[in-house]
Amino acid sequence: MAKKKGAREFVWLKCSETGDLNYRTSVRTAGGIPERMKNGLMKFSPKLRKHTLHKIKRK
Repeated sequence: MAKKKGAREFVWLKCSETGDLNYRTSVRTAGGIPERMKNGLMKFSPKLRKHTLHKIKRK
């Protein structure tokens, strides 16, 4: 039997320095977006070649 998917939503992670949409990820929206995701994540920016803060951007 297949697992039932919960309430998930795809969001983009936007670099705060260059404005590029570098990553796409899914977040659970049933219980609200986790605090860790609201504040942003440190992810690698290929254009700058260093880790920068990426914030959630919904299309």
